[in-house]
Amino acid sequence: MPRSHRRKPTGSDASFDRLLAGWKRTEQRRGVEWTVQPVSAVQAQKEYTCPGCGRTVPRGTAHVVVWRADGVLGDAADLAARRHWHTACWRIA
Repeated sequence: MPRSHRRKPTGSDASFDRLLAGWKRTEQRRGVEWTVQPVSAVQAQKEYTCPGCGRTVPRGTAHVVVWRADGVLGDAADLAARRHWHTACWRIA
């Protein structure tokens, strides 16, 4: 089988590409536009703190990653400020 000569993204490029590759949607909350991307339980490899309730989003728990879609500092800054929310917490936020 021939080898691929495509360069694989590394470091922050890899996480940026991974986030952009998944299914995501745009939502409006209190006049602000947000990008919301679901994370499956299989993809959830780390533990996070939910900004909605302040409790832990355990490893292996399906949740959503949310970042501002209309920020003035650009896409990279918005993506760097992303937060992991419990799905239910995001729904009621």
